[in-house]
Amino acid sequence: MRHPRHVAIIMDGNGRWAKSRGLPRSMGHRRGVEAVRSAVRAAGEMGIEVLTLFAFSSENWRRPREEVDELLGLLKHFIRRDLADLHKEGVKVRVIGARDNLSADILGLLEEAENLTRNNDRQTLVIAFNYGARDEVARAMRRIAEKFAAGEIPADKLTAECLDQHLDTAGIPDPDLIIRTSGELRLSNFLLWQAAYSEFVFLPCLWPDFDRRAFEEALAQYASRDRRYGGISCDIAI
Repeated sequence: MRHPRHVAIIMDGNGRWAKSRGLPRSMGHRRGVEAVRSAVRAAGEMGIEVLTLFAFSSENWRRPREEVDELLGLLKHFIRRDLADLHKEGVKVRVIGARDNLSADILGLLEEAENLTRNNDRQTLVIAFNYGARDEVARAMRRIAEKFAAGEIPADKLTAECLDQHLDTAGIPDPDLIIRTSGELRLSNFLLWQAAYSEFVFLPCLWPDFDRRAFEEALAQYASRDRRYGGISCDIAI
């Protein structure tokens, strides 16, 4: 079966999973972390080179303080518990998203994860934290504008490739497949530029129920697609 090189996942449904069981939302988030571990392990076993997980959006700060604290605590716990194993398995951790307003303890953990695993090359785990695609593009445009004003980038180099090189994802291939759980049918400000030619699979399962079987179902749907990138299929051409 043809596998994608880069899979990105919008992990949605933790709160609804908990509510459907009469549990606090925090329990859904905790079960969601277990699904993260399962997804990272399955992606490595299936030979997926890059796995991007939408862990915390720039809009998530609007949630109740208690829930934000719970999510941040789970991120800290995940890094502290799993970083050594990820490093041992040859996984490179890359973090995308704005960093200028993060607390010192969170920023320190994210940088530690990146620095420790910088030279690993078996798989790349991209964590989208404090991430919003429109903000990412705006930050990239500001960096380009500063360089243009300083004469570092001539006008004829202001291209799509130039923007690519200034995004948080510079050097990472665009996602071949974007998966969203919970049945919602939208991108929610995730990788808007990079998703130009991505395939989408929307699964009805809530994120805590996402397992290897659900992952394989999404990959099977991807394998059945005819990716033409604006051209025509081979069957039509013949």
